Amino acid sequence: MTLKRMPRTGWVMRGVPHVESVAEHSFGAAFVALALAEAVTAGGQAGPLDLEQVLIMALLHDLAEVRLTDLPVSAARLIPPEVKSQAEAGAISNLLAPLPGAGRLAALWQAFEDGSSPEGRLVRDADKLEMMVQCLRYEQAGSRGLDEFWQAMDAHRWHYDLSALLYRRL
Repeated sequence: MTLKRMPRTGWVMRGVPHVESVAEHSFGAAFVALALAEAVTAGGQAGPLDLEQVLIMALLHDLAEVRLTDLPVSAARLIPPEVKSQAEAGAISNLLAPLPGAGRLAALWQAFEDGSSPEGRLVRDADKLEMMVQCLRYEQAGSRGLDEFWQAMDAHRWHYDLSALLYRRL
């Protein structure tokens, strides 16, 4: 699959050697989402979450990059949000079309994209947390110049208190 060979562009642009692929990030985000869903439910921060939806959203969240590539934040800022969203929705629709449950899967991806469900909001948090865990790993391995990632997350609005707590611990 293309995502296995597609490096995360933001890391590459900052000179990080041996960067993770989009597929590696997606797996990490899915694992973080699973753990986070279990923890926020057990901790009473959320009602029961649909773990199947959480995992599907996490696995699909960057699938559009198969068609659109991994756009770094510097490039994505130049594209009007509605244009980027429309392009991603089109890519998702195209990629999922051969599957029997394409409509349901696309709707779950859209719920992630919009943050319109508790599951989608949780996966949005997991996506950012996984990125920051990876940022920390790169810094621990000697990469420098990643401060902008931390600064962006310092201003980020977390959907769950546990996500904010975990970020602060990083």
